[in-house]
Amino acid sequence: MTTANDTHSKLIGYILWIFGFIGAHRFYFGRPISGTIYFFTLGLLLIGWIVDLFLIPGMDRDADLRYRSGNKSYTLSWVFLTFLGIFGFHRFYLGKWITGLIWLFTGGLFLFGLLYDLWTLNEQIDDVNCGRV
Repeated sequence: MTTANDTHSKLIGYILWIFGFIGAHRFYFGRPISGTIYFFTLGLLLIGWIVDLFLIPGMDRDADLRYRSGNKSYTLSWVFLTFLGIFGFHRFYLGKWITGLIWLFTGGLFLFGLLYDLWTLNEQIDDVNCGRV
């Protein structure tokens, strides 16, 4: 089922679930607190990770209701953050050129900026899509 505001992808959620024992799928669906807990507990000792296999459709639905679609893709932004975040590609994509350059030359602002982006990327995209930036 596709909602009118389909901001996140179940397929990407399941792909990130493979790395879910470090919280990747939870960060993607806008759940940074539980994502951080999963990161430090290996997916709640892998039990929570297995349970999440069945919870992903609900997490996707919640993310689609919470965030607004627009010119910038949540999925593409998360792919950039996941694979090229240390170089700031996700920030360049969102039009944040100054911080993108800072991330590029400082290794994601010494990885602390990368952690910040894991926590806030969905809100950053939402702000850009709503014209608040």
